[in-house]
Amino acid sequence: MTPGRAADDLDTAVSLGVRALREAAGLDWSARAAGLEWSRRDTAVHLAGDLTGFAAQLAARATDGYLPLLVEAAPAAAPGALIDLVEAAGRLLGAAVRAARPGDRAWHPAGAADADGFAAMGVAEVLVHTHDILRGAGGTAWGAPADLSARVLARLFPHVPARRHRATGGGPWPALLWATGRADLPGLPRPRVWRWYNEPVRGRGVTLCELSPALAADLCAGGTGGFAWTADGPAEGTRLAAGTVVKAREDGTYRPGWGAYAIVRDQDRRAVGGIGFHAAPDGEGRAEIGYDLVPSGRGAGHATDALRALCAWAFAQPGVSALYAGADDDNAPSRAVLRRAGFRRTGHVAGAGRYALTPQEWGTAPETLQCCGRGGLPGVAPR
Repeated sequence: MTPGRAADDLDTAVSLGVRALREAAGLDWSARAAGLEWSRRDTAVHLAGDLTGFAAQLAARATDGYLPLLVEAAPAAAPGALIDLVEAAGRLLGAAVRAARPGDRAWHPAGAADADGFAAMGVAEVLVHTHDILRGAGGTAWGAPADLSARVLARLFPHVPARRHRATGGGPWPALLWATGRADLPGLPRPRVWRWYNEPVRGRGVTLCELSPALAADLCAGGTGGFAWTADGPAEGTRLAAGTVVKAREDGTYRPGWGAYAIVRDQDRRAVGGIGFHAAPDGEGRAEIGYDLVPSGRGAGHATDALRALCAWAFAQPGVSALYAGADDDNAPSRAVLRRAGFRRTGHVAGAGRYALTPQEWGTAPETLQCCGRGGLPGVAPR
């Protein structure tokens, strides 16, 4: 999506949302919004704050975190004034998106984003929070256009199986509500936690979606982590890897990007396994990778594609000197995956082969030209 199209989508979302909210201005805005701890009033102020914050981040090209910006409303502000605030904030973000230069990026917890990404986040916020406000006590259902919802899903939610739900009569809007924990879908439990992805790691046929500490904690507790898994997933190894993310957060050693990822199969957007780093690179720039797949995801090359994609991402980071991995002696498929990704055997420890890959070796591998980077798990399946 081009910045011009993204800004147009934002204009459309703000126009539709504001129109619907004005029609509901006579409701009790002190009542709780649907599914939230906030009132309708608080939700509107939160929405205005998000849109204004996105505009400021993009305009400043902030790289180290959120700017110290706080949006509030006068306590006596009427619903109409709050809606005016939302509309003004939406216009500010639209102006920032249109003014952005190619390559402009700014920090966000879901990954650094360009103008297209900030516009898509703005669209998502307007659509779902308009839903929340209107569905609160005494409110009515509200729906967003399918094409607008579909473009948001495509840009921010690479792990949501929207096609499947069009086939069952749901469509992109119900899928977006499911993706943000607001609705059920046939055969899929409602996510207890969720996030979107501004810059997932793209591979050939797979997309790697990082497990934030919140998603990792949900997986550890037996949840889905916000993903639509195949019937036999997630594997125990993925849940264990999620536990390392939780522990790293508790210990203060968590570094975004250097934890665990879900492997999402592009053909149906189902999660089929996990891959990630045991820890952030050490003082010499070395990191170790592990991976696994559910049985139903094996035999299609997903592990190899995921490993190549993660290697490409890692070697694009500053200071990474080598990647390491291990494969048990009785796990021939895992050894084959490592060889196909360019790893060389370096030794043998306690019944497992040790493998390594350096940036120089990666740069000369033919597969490097076919692998895309960003926009301890046992065993793996055969290709």
